[in-house]
Amino acid sequence: MASKLAPGSHAARSVEMQSLHIINDSRELKLASQEFCYPDFGWISWLYGEAVNSVKDLTLDFFLPLSRMAESVKWAHSSYINAKPFPHIVFDDFFDPALLDLVLAEFPKPSEIKWQRFYNAHEIKLASAAEATFKPVTRLFLYHLNSITFLEFLSRLTGIDNLISDPSFDGGGLHQILPGGKLGIHADFNKHYNYELDRRLNLLLYLNKDWREEYGGHLELWDRSMTRSEARVLPVFNRVMIFGTTDFTYHGHPNPLQCPEGMTRKSLALYYFTNGRPAEEVTGKHSTIFVPQNPTFKQRARAFARDLLPPIITRLIRRAP
Repeated sequence: MASKLAPGSHAARSVEMQSLHIINDSRELKLASQEFCYPDFGWISWLYGEAVNSVKDLTLDFFLPLSRMAESVKWAHSSYINAKPFPHIVFDDFFDPALLDLVLAEFPKPSEIKWQRFYNAHEIKLASAAEATFKPVTRLFLYHLNSITFLEFLSRLTGIDNLISDPSFDGGGLHQILPGGKLGIHADFNKHYNYELDRRLNLLLYLNKDWREEYGGHLELWDRSMTRSEARVLPVFNRVMIFGTTDFTYHGHPNPLQCPEGMTRKSLALYYFTNGRPAEEVTGKHSTIFVPQNPTFKQRARAFARDLLPPIITRLIRRAP
């Protein structure tokens, strides 16, 4: 028979903390705690303990592929900076598959947590940047991807010095797209919402086993004039995509997902920042910019103007109908 926890008790406070949902609604963070009745509080400790105990190796080398990181920077920097249509690189089987099996097993189902839901003409997807929704192994893994060890690797790989990770996972964290979902071609927001840092680098890690070409969901990289896709990346398990982000690094997966019902496109997203950026990349602060494929003459003229004009003028152009 279910028993109600005594208000104010240690167990009740612990359960209340476990039940915190961070709801990101129009960039407002709201905390909503709920009171629950459980047959036995011990199952929560058991569940958490099982997840952590499943990680037999808590060394840095388990969470980060240190040897491969050291080896890859010897050749990967050139590949990254010379990639078209903008700097990027793809690594396959990059992390320990045993680690990613644990992360995948923890990945929340569409109805399991309070997802931030996007449903509009540009994007149909689920996202969660709320640390309270990250289960134990996933949380530890994300901490490592934000660590100084990994930041130094990314700097050597990309040539971007003094990268800063984001402990709030603004816009990142867990991403999930259901059949029929999509993400229109876009350029990313260029400033951190709270810290005013410059967004410089994206890392996407895909967690989709047995993913077929016909399911779609490719990440497409489009040229600066938005006339063609120059690279397509299938979101298969343990594939890592790293790419620079400016006002013209257009990317997305614009075609509705064709995977079977019961499957979803799962990924972890991490964004990295610097305090300042090269002068030629500086523009006015903006949110995500969705762009049409094969634009009209008027839309091309606007893009050309953004290349030439100072930020105060481009902001006025962006607001024009």
